[in-house]
Amino acid sequence: MSGIRLNKYIASSGICSRRKADELIEQGVVSVNGKIVKELGFLVQEKDKIFVNKKLIRPVKHEYYKFYKPAGYITTCDDEKGRKTIYDLLPETLYGLKPVGRLDRESTGLLILTNDGELINQLTHPSIKVPKIYIVSVDAKVSRNELEKLANGVEIEPGKIAYADISVLEIDNKHTLMQITLYQGMNRQIRKMFETIGYEVKTLKRIQHATISIEGLKRGEFKPIKPKQIKELKNFLNRIAK
Repeated sequence: MSGIRLNKYIASSGICSRRKADELIEQGVVSVNGKIVKELGFLVQEKDKIFVNKKLIRPVKHEYYKFYKPAGYITTCDDEKGRKTIYDLLPETLYGLKPVGRLDRESTGLLILTNDGELINQLTHPSIKVPKIYIVSVDAKVSRNELEKLANGVEIEPGKIAYADISVLEIDNKHTLMQITLYQGMNRQIRKMFETIGYEVKTLKRIQHATISIEGLKRGEFKPIKPKQIKELKNFLNRIAK
């Protein structure tokens, strides 16, 4: 009889990725119809009752949105300090969706919002070099040698080497506008990279994450991502993960 793999069923509930689901199964905290299951390839049926840590789970309908984050908002559900969050700009119907990665408070641009735990894991796992593209400005003329240094990698924290692909879009004696592509996911990575060579980033906007772009969005606006685009995104991630 055909069925769905247990780890995929757990991931479809939105609580974690398939990889994490495998860990939960091995830990013996997953049961099917009242019996603990530790077999990673175990198949379940639609009528089966699956519990994780004694809590019944159900598959949820996956939702995918893209959002143009303005400056002045932090990327979290709530904040103990009372700062404005992106959820202040979103309807309650989207509160159950999580941002894929973060943008710091003064940065702007694309955020993918979803309840698809498997997709979040693929887009953020350090072993998968997912490209993220930004438009960045510095109020100074940045030399070619300095940009090459950033491309080759600089230490932004003890033991943490950060690098980026950089293309100059505009440059004069007082201004440099660049397109920067990251394949890592370090906290405030671009800002820290420029700090190492003595510059302060003035503006930073993410315009693309993997195959999803900010095109068609105004600042503060959100839109559902089309099923065709999600299919293209997942195919892209599967290719680069090999």
